[in-house]
Formats: sequence, structure tokens, C-alpha cells
Amino acid sequence: MRLSRARKAILVGVLMLVVGVTGRASADTTKPQDGRLAKAPVASAPASTPPAPVQTEKPKPKPKPKPTKTTPAAKPAVNARYGGPAGSHTLTGTKGVALTFDDGPDPAETPKLLKLLAQHHVKATFCLVGSNAARHPELVRKIVAGGHTLCNHTWNHSLKLGKDPAAKIRADLQRTNAAILKAAPKAKIKYFRAPGGNFTPRLVAVADQMHMTSIYWQVDPRDWSHRKGETSAAHQAKVISSVAKHCRPGAIVLSHDYAQPDTIAAYRKLIPWLKKRYTLVALP
Repeated sequence: MRLSRARKAILVGVLMLVVGVTGRASADTTKPQDGRLAKAPVASAPASTPPAPVQTEKPKPKPKPKPTKTTPAAKPAVNARYGGPAGSHTLTGTKGVALTFDDGPDPAETPKLLKLLAQHHVKATFCLVGSNAARHPELVRKIVAGGHTLCNHTWNHSLKLGKDPAAKIRADLQRTNAAILKAAPKAKIKYFRAPGGNFTPRLVAVADQMHMTSIYWQVDPRDWSHRKGETSAAHQAKVISSVAKHCRPGAIVLSHDYAQPDTIAAYRKLIPWLKKRYTLVALP
């Protein structure tokens, strides 16, 4: 059918109007409502793209252990029992206190001391000078009969014996032991004391070879030292005070019976006082 020109013009106008409306609507979809341009959509990475490697912190190296100082091995404690010169004994090794009397036997004082010790049932140790033992063998026998211990105190109380050659030291100690054993053949002489306490390693070694233990002391009241003008009472008080002050369990106490009457008098008071506080023993 053929359209008139008027109808063709109307149809063309309608078509143009439709196209215009459609194009405007399409344009409005790409423009944001606030009038600004819309950002283009971000394209996603293709699935085959490998993820970026994750950077991890390198592990910190462990600190090296600080070198520790090696604790030195503890030094063995010095045994106070051997605290005398050249390792001589100052203690009995037990809680018992040992009374020791040097330089005898003395014909005047030793019998008094033996009687005093017997009255109190106390045993002591007598350090005998060989020449005195040879002169008074009967007193050596009384000492042994009383259950007391014997100790070699050299032949003639030489203060320098420790500096002599070993052969001379041995001869001196053997001579002293021979005099003691002549008086009391069954006696045991297990101890040695150097005059003045002048022990030397050589002296201790020779005594040890002869099976004698070297004894020093822990308590020394210096009963042999008399000050000028000192009365007997003052001297006795000095001896008593010194022993009482310094005596401890296990102590070896030094005193003298040779020509020391004040010492014997002092022990008349000291022995009862000591017995209340300590066990008095002879060295075994």
C-alpha cells in the first residue's frame, strides 16, 4: 500500500523521536546522578595470574649464649687439728680436753701433780725429757702406772734440734725413748713435742717415721714465764685466768710440772673448774 507524503512525514518523525529517547536513556545510565563522571570499572586480574609472593621477615639469629665462668673447685678446708707448726696437732680430735705437762719428771713437783690427778680421776699426758727420765725412772713408772700417756720431749730440751740433720734428730729421739723404755719396758710412746714448740718439717717427718704424732697446743698459759716481782698468788691467778679464758672443747693445753710449783697450785683450782665444763682426757 502506498503511503501519502503526509503519513510518511509523520512516521519519520515518530521514528526519530523514538531513537532520540532511546539514546538519551542510554546516555543517562553512564552518568552519575550527581553530575560527575563515573569511574571506569576496574578490570579484575585474570584467574591464571599467580599471587604476589608474601614477604616474610627473616628469622633473627638466636643470640649466642654468653660464656659462663667456670667456678673453681673449692679448696679443701684446712683441718684445725693440724694447725700447729709443720702440721703438728693443736687439737685432740674429739671434744675432750687434754692436759699436757712438759719437761719432767721432776722429783719435787711430779709426785704432787700425780696425786692431784688421781684425786680427781683425771688422766693427762706427760712430755718427758730423756735425761730427766734417766735420772728418775721411778717417776716414769708412776706416770705409766697412773694410766697417763707418754710423750717424747727430746733428750736435753734442745730448742734447735729441728735444724739438725735427720740422722742427728733420729739419734736424739731414739735415746730419749730408750731411757723411758728402760724405766717402763711396756710403755707406749706415741707422741712427740718439740721443745719451745719449734717444729720443723724435718723434725715432724722423723717423729712420724718413728710412729710418734707431733703435738703442739691450743692453750698456753705461759706458766713457765715469771715476771719480775710477780708473787706466787699473782702467777697462779694468771695461769688460771688464761686457761679458763682460752680453753675450748678439743683443746690441747700446755703446762709444765718441772720446777713449777705455782702451776701445780693453780691446777688445784683449775681441775675442778675444768671438769664441770669439759671432759679431761689423756691423748690416746
